[in-house]
Amino acid sequence: MKKVINLLEKIQLAVGVTMLCIFFLAVIIQVATRLLGISVIWTGDVARYSFIWAIFMGAAVMIYRKEHFKFDFLYNKFTGKLRSSLSLFNDTVLFLFSFALFYFGIDAVTNFWNYNWASLTFMKMGYVWISIPVAGFTMMIYLAWHIFEDLKSFKREEANG
Repeated sequence: MKKVINLLEKIQLAVGVTMLCIFFLAVIIQVATRLLGISVIWTGDVARYSFIWAIFMGAAVMIYRKEHFKFDFLYNKFTGKLRSSLSLFNDTVLFLFSFALFYFGIDAVTNFWNYNWASLTFMKMGYVWISIPVAGFTMMIYLAWHIFEDLKSFKREEANG
């Protein structure tokens, strides 16, 4: 299971990095064409929407790496069962948030799928909005793994006394 989750994280990271590169390329094209006095209107939409994908994919990867939504103050002060309990609590709250992101993301995709981009009218807004439930779903997978690990850690701490 760990190998599948690691593969999912690598794919998601690759998608996020690719979208970030597209964002930078679109911004560079936009700046260069403005300097040349040429109007290229599609670069704004491409930059905006690829950045949205990059952000949501990056947020999910950071959830997997336990680098997102992290409060170290209490976590570093606690040890043993208390630390495991705090980690379990945090992961559970984040799981519920990720479920909401997934659920309401599907609603957004359904409602806005047939809207078109302003500059590239053949592109549907659904392609942008689908990043939300994808991120929410993968966050739930990552957090389910973390909760499983938290429970194992909690049982280990309980057995040690």
